[in-house]
This record gives sequence, structure tokens and C-alpha cells, in this order.
Amino acid sequence: MYLVKVYVTYKESVLDPQGEAVKGAVHRLGYQNVSEIRIGKYFEIKVTDSNKESVAAEIEEVCDKLLANVNMETYRYEIIEMEDKEQ
Repeated sequence: MYLVKVYVTYKESVLDPQGEAVKGAVHRLGYQNVSEIRIGKYFEIKVTDSNKESVAAEIEEVCDKLLANVNMETYRYEIIEMEDKEQ
């Protein structure tokens, strides 16, 4: 079993209005050293497949088709092997 952590964010070329609003609030609180804040989405997906390569292929499809708008967003993921609790 694998745990996949997926991170989706806007591409650098796309304006992130939520990130800009949060950055403005952070600056108003006095944290002037913060130069950029990007808002994104985080997903945890458990996959029962035992083959890491097929897990990666499946996650690529899920991200491309559902989790990310590939025209505006980019994604990355980590695949972590989990211990089987039934052993």
C-alpha cells in the first residue's frame, strides 16, 4: 500500500489572487520579509496497488484529469510506501 501526497499550485505565470491577499495581510501584520505567498491544494491518496510504477502512472492520470487544471496549475507528488496493517 502507498500513501501519495499531491500538491497542486498555480503556475508561476498565473496570478494567484488569494496568495496576494494573504501576502497583503501578512505585511499588515508587520512581516515585511515575506516576498511571496502562493495558495494551493493538498491531497492525500491511499493506493492499494503493490507496484510503485503503476501507482505513479495512475496518480499522473488522476492529477491530469481531475485534481489539477493543467492549463493553469502544476502539480507534484510524493509516493510513500506504507506498512500493511494486516501483517
